[in-house]
Amino acid sequence: IDALHACSGKRFNYNTYKLLALSITFWAYCLFHATRKPPSVVKSVLKGDQQLATGKQQQDGDTPVNYGWAPFNAPNGQSLLGQVDLAFLAAYAAGMFCAGHMGDRTDLRVFLSAGMVGSGLCCAFVGMAYLWDIHSMSYFTWFMIAGGVFQSTGWPSVVSIMANWYGKGKRGLVMGIWNAHTSLGNILGTVIAAACLQYGWGYAFIVPGVLISLLGLVVFATLVVQPADVGLSSNSYEPLPPSKSVDGGTASIEQVQLLADGTLRTARSSQGRLETIRLSSSRQLKPLDPHDFQEYDDHDGKDKADAESSEGVGFWQAWAIPGVSSFAFCLFFSKLIAYTFLYWLPYYIKSTPIEGRMLSAKQAGDLSTLFDVGGVAGGIMAGHLSDKSGASALVATGFTVASVPFLYLYRYYGNISFGINVVLMMICGFCVNGPYALITTAVSADLGTHESLAGNAKALATVTAIIDGMGSIGAAIGPMLTGYISDTTGFDGVFLMLYIAALMAGLLLARLCIKEVGVKNCSVDSSALAVALIPYN
Repeated sequence: IDALHACSGKRFNYNTYKLLALSITFWAYCLFHATRKPPSVVKSVLKGDQQLATGKQQQDGDTPVNYGWAPFNAPNGQSLLGQVDLAFLAAYAAGMFCAGHMGDRTDLRVFLSAGMVGSGLCCAFVGMAYLWDIHSMSYFTWFMIAGGVFQSTGWPSVVSIMANWYGKGKRGLVMGIWNAHTSLGNILGTVIAAACLQYGWGYAFIVPGVLISLLGLVVFATLVVQPADVGLSSNSYEPLPPSKSVDGGTASIEQVQLLADGTLRTARSSQGRLETIRLSSSRQLKPLDPHDFQEYDDHDGKDKADAESSEGVGFWQAWAIPGVSSFAFCLFFSKLIAYTFLYWLPYYIKSTPIEGRMLSAKQAGDLSTLFDVGGVAGGIMAGHLSDKSGASALVATGFTVASVPFLYLYRYYGNISFGINVVLMMICGFCVNGPYALITTAVSADLGTHESLAGNAKALATVTAIIDGMGSIGAAIGPMLTGYISDTTGFDGVFLMLYIAALMAGLLLARLCIKEVGVKNCSVDSSALAVALIPYN
């Protein structure tokens, strides 16, 4: 940061730091998701089209002759692939609960960057099995477990950092747009992994692993976790130079701050005493009452001290926050659906003929990115509707229930033509990703600053970890069950599981939906009463 200040010739203002935090956390979590996509892209390559014991893949142009990779090319290969997914996601879910607790008590900059470097190394070591000709199931399992633990540091960290810089005003919309990193990361991970298949499946893991490790070093060097870390208060202001002229009037002061509420706060006035002054309607600076005097240095010092001294809430105390358990269990089923698509969609597309044509692994991976394109729009729309209505539970429920008929249509009519497949896939992504994005971002941040916490800002990572941790348990179970179900009953059974999960996600928010409808009705009744009481002229 000091180097950036030196290059620009001046210190950054509040909004610059705010934009920097948004950009860094966006790309950090984008690459977290990019490193999760290689397993889904290489599944069909590891499984193979022929059941051979071992052997590296021969190549025909940019499409490998797919003999598979032991032990995954055995008759139970899909189950083994599901077990590898389970190892990663179970470790991720377990690590999430611990990561939130640790994140509230450590430097999030160090915590996040260490998780990124560790995730990258684990991802790269999985890919090295191709170069080192490793076929041990335990090798893949242990590195996926380690990768899951490191990945769990990401989400609680980035959500907490964003909540430190962005208030509740339009948090749903801002977080919805920001949460596009999830889908963009999935798209980038798929494209990179698919492009690397021509060189061997191992490079699909190595390249994303190297990228996230390098970005982790950038995060360590440049990320500002909260305003207090750079001497700013939680209010946005612009420093003004001494003796700044304001519409012809001069304020002879040493330092002036323009706060978000319109107050100009000074460190020293021309009379040598500390005071707070406000810009009046006549554009002149007038002293306020002495009781309102504030000292700039003391105020900032208090902000920083409060940020450093406040303690995180306990695990069970966070569970007791109203709404946490309902949204946590809803996310369990929402992420079960989302991660089933994340890990199995390219394999499903490759194994299902479209217009009577079978696609290659690369073509299936590229086509699957359209699910995430729809997901970007779904996340933004869900956040916008939540901001406008103030009813997050209703919005999330609407999306989850709407996903059921479109999932059904995609399963039974998506193979008619490429056009129908693309449209239905994008709509499914829109409906599936909407509540997932809303709950993991804006809802988690709002609950982490709930009024019951009495202003404790260090509950964010714990609450976020609880909600996303429960979701991650569902994310672990979904892909694992998909491997077993597809081996026994085919993908009809898999889609039946997805229908049930979507309905359960909606039912779990029913109580909160009823409460939100009641609040809306009371608000409408109060407004009508107020209008009725206005006297006629």
